[in-house]
Amino acid sequence: MSDSQEHTLLLRPIAYARNGFTDKFGIPRQVRDDTVLRTRIEFCPAYRSDDALRGIEAFSHLWIVWGFHESRQPSAVSDQQSALSSQRTPSLTVRPPRLGGNTRMGVFATRSPYRPNPVGLTSVRLVAVEHDKNGAPVLVVEGADMMDGTPIYDIKPYLGYCDSHPDSRDGFVDSTPRRLLRVVWPERLPQGLPKDELQEILEQDPRPAYHADAERIYGIDYDGWNIHFRVADDALVVLDCDELGGSLSGT
Repeated sequence: MSDSQEHTLLLRPIAYARNGFTDKFGIPRQVRDDTVLRTRIEFCPAYRSDDALRGIEAFSHLWIVWGFHESRQPSAVSDQQSALSSQRTPSLTVRPPRLGGNTRMGVFATRSPYRPNPVGLTSVRLVAVEHDKNGAPVLVVEGADMMDGTPIYDIKPYLGYCDSHPDSRDGFVDSTPRRLLRVVWPERLPQGLPKDELQEILEQDPRPAYHADAERIYGIDYDGWNIHFRVADDALVVLDCDELGGSLSGT
Protein backbone atom coordinates (compact mmCIF):
# COMPACT_ATOMS: atom_id res chain seq x y z
CA MET A 1 0.00 0.00 0.00
CA SER A 2 1.39 3.41 -0.96
CA ASP A 3 1.72 6.30 1.50
CA SER A 4 -1.14 8.21 -0.20
CA GLN A 5 -3.46 5.23 0.14
CA GLU A 6 -2.55 4.59 3.75
CA HIS A 7 -3.03 8.16 4.99
CA THR A 8 -5.93 9.48 2.92
CA LEU A 9 -8.48 11.16 5.21
CA LEU A 10 -12.15 11.77 4.44
CA LEU A 11 -13.51 14.84 6.25
CA ARG A 12 -17.16 15.48 7.02
CA PRO A 13 -18.53 18.84 8.21
CA ILE A 14 -19.46 19.30 11.84
CA ALA A 15 -21.02 22.72 11.20
CA TYR A 16 -21.61 25.46 8.63
CA ALA A 17 -20.84 29.18 8.64
CA ARG A 18 -23.73 31.62 8.29
CA ASN A 19 -23.17 35.27 7.44
CA GLY A 20 -23.92 37.91 4.81
CA PHE A 21 -21.27 36.83 2.28
CA THR A 22 -23.26 35.01 -0.39
CA ASP A 23 -20.40 35.37 -2.89
CA LYS A 24 -16.61 35.00 -2.61
CA PHE A 25 -16.01 38.49 -3.97
CA GLY A 26 -15.65 40.96 -1.11
CA ILE A 27 -14.67 38.58 1.68
CA PRO A 28 -11.75 40.26 3.51
CA ARG A 29 -8.55 38.36 2.79
CA GLN A 30 -7.48 38.69 6.41
CA VAL A 31 -10.03 40.03 8.88
CA ARG A 32 -8.70 42.80 11.14
CA ASP A 33 -8.83 42.76 14.94
CA ASP A 34 -11.44 45.51 15.30
CA THR A 35 -13.90 43.90 12.89
CA VAL A 36 -17.67 44.42 13.09
CA LEU A 37 -18.31 41.43 10.81
CA ARG A 38 -19.91 38.48 12.60
CA THR A 39 -20.52 34.86 11.63
CA ARG A 40 -22.82 32.31 13.20
CA ILE A 41 -21.62 28.71 13.37
CA GLU A 42 -24.58 26.33 13.11
CA PHE A 43 -23.88 22.68 13.91
CA CYS A 44 -24.87 19.55 12.04
CA PRO A 45 -27.47 17.35 13.83
CA ALA A 46 -24.94 14.98 15.43
CA TYR A 47 -23.22 17.92 17.18
CA ARG A 48 -26.23 20.03 18.20
CA SER A 49 -25.63 19.42 21.86
CA ASP A 50 -24.40 21.59 24.72
CA ASP A 51 -22.20 18.66 25.69
CA ALA A 52 -20.03 19.18 22.58
CA LEU A 53 -19.40 22.79 23.63
CA ARG A 54 -19.09 22.33 27.37
CA GLY A 55 -16.44 24.76 28.64
CA ILE A 56 -15.98 26.63 25.36
CA GLU A 57 -17.38 29.90 26.74
CA ALA A 58 -14.27 30.17 28.95
CA PHE A 59 -12.10 30.78 25.87
CA SER A 60 -11.89 34.18 24.17
CA HIS A 61 -10.67 32.86 20.80
CA LEU A 62 -11.02 29.70 18.74
CA TRP A 63 -9.33 28.01 15.78
CA ILE A 64 -11.70 27.10 12.94
CA VAL A 65 -10.71 24.41 10.42
CA TRP A 66 -12.84 24.78 7.30
CA GLY A 67 -13.06 24.04 3.58
CA PHE A 68 -12.67 26.21 0.45
CA HIS A 69 -15.84 24.70 -1.01
CA GLU A 70 -16.32 27.38 -3.70
CA SER A 71 -12.72 27.56 -4.90
CA ARG A 72 -11.83 25.72 -8.08
CA GLN A 73 -8.87 23.53 -7.27
CA PRO A 74 -6.64 23.06 -10.37
CA SER A 75 -5.59 19.59 -9.31
CA ALA A 76 -8.40 18.76 -6.90
CA VAL A 77 -10.24 15.46 -7.07
CA SER A 78 -13.90 14.90 -6.27
CA ASP A 79 -13.85 11.92 -3.94
CA GLN A 80 -11.67 9.50 -2.03
CA GLN A 81 -11.45 6.94 -4.84
CA SER A 82 -10.30 9.59 -7.29
CA ALA A 83 -7.78 10.84 -4.76
CA LEU A 84 -6.19 7.42 -4.58
CA SER A 85 -5.87 7.02 -8.34
CA SER A 86 -5.20 10.60 -9.45
CA GLN A 87 -1.87 11.14 -11.20
CA ARG A 88 -2.29 14.88 -11.67
CA THR A 89 0.61 17.12 -10.77
CA PRO A 90 -0.37 19.65 -8.08
CA SER A 91 0.32 23.34 -8.55
CA LEU A 92 3.34 24.19 -6.43
CA THR A 93 3.19 27.99 -6.79
CA VAL A 94 0.44 30.60 -6.55
CA ARG A 95 0.18 34.36 -7.12
CA PRO A 96 -0.72 36.12 -3.82
CA PRO A 97 -3.03 39.14 -4.21
CA ARG A 98 -0.87 40.92 -1.61
CA LEU A 99 1.95 40.99 -4.19
CA GLY A 100 -0.24 42.34 -6.99
CA GLY A 101 -1.23 38.98 -8.44
CA ASN A 102 1.82 38.80 -10.72
CA THR A 103 4.52 37.33 -8.44
CA ARG A 104 4.63 33.60 -7.80
CA MET A 105 5.37 32.18 -4.37
CA GLY A 106 5.40 28.64 -3.05
CA VAL A 107 1.91 27.44 -2.19
CA PHE A 108 3.02 26.59 1.35
CA ALA A 109 4.35 30.14 1.84
CA THR A 110 0.89 31.62 1.25
CA ARG A 111 -2.70 31.40 2.46
CA SER A 112 -4.09 30.95 -1.03
CA PRO A 113 -7.33 28.92 -1.33
CA TYR A 114 -5.79 27.01 -4.25
CA ARG A 115 -4.01 24.30 -2.29
CA PRO A 116 -3.26 20.56 -2.56
CA ASN A 117 -6.02 20.09 0.02
CA PRO A 118 -8.65 22.90 0.05
CA VAL A 119 -8.53 23.45 3.82
CA GLY A 120 -8.54 26.81 5.61
CA LEU A 121 -7.49 27.72 9.16
CA THR A 122 -8.74 30.87 10.90
CA SER A 123 -8.52 32.23 14.44
CA VAL A 124 -11.72 33.96 15.54
CA ARG A 125 -12.98 35.75 18.62
CA LEU A 126 -15.84 34.02 20.41
CA VAL A 127 -18.58 36.60 21.00
CA ALA A 128 -21.33 34.41 22.42
CA VAL A 129 -22.81 30.96 22.74
CA GLU A 130 -26.48 31.24 21.79
CA HIS A 131 -29.35 28.83 21.15
CA ASP A 132 -31.67 28.83 18.15
CA LYS A 133 -35.46 28.48 18.31
CA ASN A 134 -35.09 24.71 18.60
CA GLY A 135 -32.63 24.94 21.49
CA ALA A 136 -29.56 24.00 19.43
CA PRO A 137 -26.32 25.76 20.41
CA VAL A 138 -24.88 28.31 17.98
CA LEU A 139 -21.49 30.04 18.17
CA VAL A 140 -21.30 33.75 17.31
CA VAL A 141 -17.77 34.73 16.27
CA GLU A 142 -15.86 37.67 14.82
CA GLY A 143 -12.97 37.42 12.37
CA ALA A 144 -14.17 34.56 10.15
CA ASP A 145 -12.89 35.05 6.58
CA MET A 146 -15.37 32.63 4.99
CA MET A 147 -18.60 32.87 3.03
CA ASP A 148 -22.11 31.79 3.93
CA GLY A 149 -22.45 28.02 3.79
CA THR A 150 -18.77 27.25 4.31
CA PRO A 151 -18.31 23.73 5.75
CA ILE A 152 -16.49 23.62 9.09
CA TYR A 153 -14.53 20.48 9.91
CA ASP A 154 -13.23 21.19 13.40
CA ILE A 155 -13.12 23.76 16.20
CA LYS A 156 -10.32 24.02 18.73
CA PRO A 157 -9.58 26.52 21.53
CA TYR A 158 -6.93 29.17 20.85
CA LEU A 159 -4.29 29.07 23.59
CA GLY A 160 -2.42 32.33 24.06
CA TYR A 161 0.53 30.82 25.93
CA CYS A 162 1.53 28.65 22.96
CA ASP A 163 -0.40 29.96 19.92
CA SER A 164 0.75 33.60 20.19
CA HIS A 165 4.25 34.50 18.97
CA PRO A 166 4.95 38.25 19.42
CA ASP A 167 8.41 37.93 17.84
CA SER A 168 7.12 36.29 14.65
CA ARG A 169 8.11 37.49 11.16
CA ASP A 170 5.49 37.89 8.43
CA GLY A 171 7.60 37.18 5.35
CA PHE A 172 6.63 39.07 2.21
CA VAL A 173 3.60 40.48 4.04
CA ASP A 174 5.92 42.70 6.10
CA SER A 175 7.06 44.49 2.92
CA THR A 176 3.54 45.10 1.60
CA PRO A 177 1.64 47.13 4.22
CA ARG A 178 -2.14 47.11 4.13
CA ARG A 179 -3.79 50.18 2.64
CA LEU A 180 -7.30 51.26 3.56
CA LEU A 181 -9.38 53.13 0.99
CA ARG A 182 -11.49 56.20 1.72
CA VAL A 183 -15.12 55.18 1.13
CA VAL A 184 -17.39 57.86 -0.34
CA TRP A 185 -21.07 57.10 0.22
CA PRO A 186 -24.06 58.58 -1.64
CA GLU A 187 -25.73 61.48 0.14
CA ARG A 188 -28.88 59.40 0.73
CA LEU A 189 -28.78 55.79 1.83
CA PRO A 190 -31.69 53.32 1.92
CA GLN A 191 -33.12 52.29 5.25
CA GLY A 192 -31.75 49.05 6.65
CA LEU A 193 -28.43 49.18 4.79
CA PRO A 194 -25.70 47.53 6.96
CA LYS A 195 -23.36 50.47 6.46
CA ASP A 196 -20.86 49.67 9.22
CA GLU A 197 -20.25 46.16 7.87
CA LEU A 198 -20.03 47.39 4.28
CA GLN A 199 -17.68 50.20 5.30
CA GLU A 200 -15.22 47.66 6.69
CA ILE A 201 -15.49 45.44 3.61
CA LEU A 202 -15.12 48.24 1.06
CA GLU A 203 -12.28 50.16 2.70
CA GLN A 204 -10.11 47.03 2.50
CA ASP A 205 -10.48 47.10 -1.33
CA PRO A 206 -12.28 43.91 -2.43
CA ARG A 207 -10.95 44.15 -6.01
CA PRO A 208 -8.28 41.80 -7.36
CA ALA A 209 -4.92 43.39 -6.60
CA TYR A 210 -3.99 43.67 -10.28
CA HIS A 211 -7.09 45.73 -11.20
CA ALA A 212 -6.40 49.46 -11.60
CA ASP A 213 -9.15 50.66 -13.97
CA ALA A 214 -10.70 53.82 -12.48
CA GLU A 215 -13.69 53.57 -14.85
CA ARG A 216 -14.59 49.97 -14.12
CA ILE A 217 -17.74 49.41 -12.06
CA TYR A 218 -17.70 46.57 -9.53
CA GLY A 219 -20.56 44.94 -7.70
CA ILE A 220 -20.56 43.21 -4.32
CA ASP A 221 -23.38 41.27 -2.64
CA TYR A 222 -23.66 41.32 1.13
CA ASP A 223 -26.52 40.47 3.48
CA GLY A 224 -29.22 40.92 0.86
CA TRP A 225 -27.75 44.07 -0.70
CA ASN A 226 -25.88 44.71 -3.94
CA ILE A 227 -23.40 47.58 -3.90
CA HIS A 228 -21.87 49.08 -7.06
CA PHE A 229 -18.69 51.12 -6.82
CA ARG A 230 -15.64 52.54 -8.58
CA VAL A 231 -12.11 52.98 -7.25
CA ALA A 232 -9.74 55.80 -8.22
CA ASP A 233 -6.48 56.42 -6.38
CA ASP A 234 -7.25 56.04 -2.67
CA ALA A 235 -11.02 56.61 -2.89
CA LEU A 236 -13.79 54.05 -3.36
CA VAL A 237 -16.97 55.75 -4.55
CA VAL A 238 -20.26 53.92 -3.90
CA LEU A 239 -22.56 54.49 -6.88
CA ASP A 240 -25.75 52.80 -5.70
CA CYS A 241 -27.12 50.38 -3.09
CA ASP A 242 -29.82 47.98 -4.26
CA GLU A 243 -31.71 45.59 -2.04
CA LEU A 244 -31.75 42.17 -3.68
CA GLY A 245 -35.28 41.19 -4.63
CA GLY A 246 -36.29 44.82 -4.88
CA SER A 247 -34.43 47.97 -5.80
CA LEU A 248 -33.83 50.66 -3.19
CA SER A 249 -31.43 53.06 -4.81
CA GLY A 250 -29.22 55.08 -2.54
CA THR A 251 -29.20 58.05 -4.89
